[in-house]
Amino acid sequence: MASSALALSTGLAAAAALVVLALLAAPGVARAATYKWVDEKGVVHYTDHMPPEAVNKGNAELNKQGVTVKTTEPAPTAEQRRAKEEEEARQREIVRQQEDRARRDRALLSSYTSEAEIDLARNRSLRTIESVVQSSKAYTEQLTRRKKELEAKKKTEFATKPMPATMERELETTNSELAKQEDLLFLKQQEVVAVNAKYDADKKRWRELVAAKGGEAAALADVNALPAPPEPPAPAPKAGAKKK
Repeated sequence: MASSALALSTGLAAAAALVVLALLAAPGVARAATYKWVDEKGVVHYTDHMPPEAVNKGNAELNKQGVTVKTTEPAPTAEQRRAKEEEEARQREIVRQQEDRARRDRALLSSYTSEAEIDLARNRSLRTIESVVQSSKAYTEQLTRRKKELEAKKKTEFATKPMPATMERELETTNSELAKQEDLLFLKQQEVVAVNAKYDADKKRWRELVAAKGGEAAALADVNALPAPPEPPAPAPKAGAKKK
C-alpha cells in the first residue's frame, strides 16, 4: 500500500513537471518566471508567482526550458537563527582571546629583556608581600600579649566581680583584631602562590616567544621595531592666557 502511494506521488510530481514544461513551450504563453516550491505537506507546486504563505519556504526559479536558474533557501527557523547567533558569538570570543593573547605577548617581550629581569620582578613582588606579613606578625604578637594580660586579670582581679566595661570592650576588640590578622596572613599566603604562578607562566611564555622569533636578540629587535605609542595631546590653553 505504501509503495503504491509513493509511486502515485512520484508519478504526479513527474506529470506536474511535464505540464509545466509543456506550458512553457506552448506558443502564446507569457514568459513570466516559474517557481517550484514545496508546501508543508510535501506536495510540489509550480506557479508563476509565490503565494504569500509560501514565501519563506524556499523555492527554485525555472527558465522556459525548465532549468533551475535561481534557488532561494527557506528562511531560517528560530532555532537555526539562535544557533547561528551562538556560533557567531563563539567566534567573536575566540578572536577576542587571540587578540588578548597577542597583546599580552607583545607586553611580555617589551617588558623583559632577559629571564633574570623576570626573576627580579618576582622578587620585588614577593618582598612587598613579605613586608606586610612581617608587620602583621609583629602586630599579632602584640595583640596576643595584651590578650593574655587581660585574660589573666579576668581570672585573678575580677574572678569574683565583673570586669570593667572598658576592659571587656578591649578584650573583644583584641580578639576581633587577631581574627583580622589571621585572615590577612592567609590572604598573603595565597598571594605568594599566585605571584609565583604568574611569574612562572611569564618566564615559560617568554622562552617560547624568544625561541619562536629566532632567539633573544631577534625577539628584542622585533619588539624595538614596533611603532612608538602616540604622544598625548597637548593641554588646551587656559581662557584669557596671553600668548608669548
